[in-house]
Amino acid sequence: MLIVIGGLPATGKTTLSRLLSTRLGAVHVRIDTIEQAIVRSGLARQPIGPAGYMVGYALAAEHLRQGLGVVAESVNPLAVTRDAWREVGVKAGVPVAEVEVVCSDREEHRRRVTSRSIDIPDLRPPTWQEVVDREYEPWDRGRIVVDTSGQTPEESLGVLLRSLDQDKLEIRTIG
Repeated sequence: MLIVIGGLPATGKTTLSRLLSTRLGAVHVRIDTIEQAIVRSGLARQPIGPAGYMVGYALAAEHLRQGLGVVAESVNPLAVTRDAWREVGVKAGVPVAEVEVVCSDREEHRRRVTSRSIDIPDLRPPTWQEVVDREYEPWDRGRIVVDTSGQTPEESLGVLLRSLDQDKLEIRTIG
């Protein structure tokens, strides 16, 4: 299975993706990690364009071919990136679930953006204004929406797992 998790910075994507990957025993493919590794290599500077996503698609496809589940996490702001993730799953012949993580409480979201710590070396977090101004196309198809506002990461995980189960995606948890 391929679970694609997108949403604006500081909505809780990484935390939720890590929890979900651990619960499912799936591989977590994080575009921020890939992009920053490319930057650290000296081959590019931010923003690097589609290169990080292309590497992510290839890694996800390889893991899926090996029979592993994948949680792919990125801002995923454009329809073209969402379509590309879906195509990875279709070509691998696996179910694809698309998830948008939101934080509907604007003040909570702002607080998260301005106070979070970054766990990727040398990655500069966006400012609140950069998050607000970021290009982010509306979704044009069904997806699971998880609003992390006012709940713990574990509560958000529970919401997501129940939604995935309702979509009959054969969720098997570990432990």
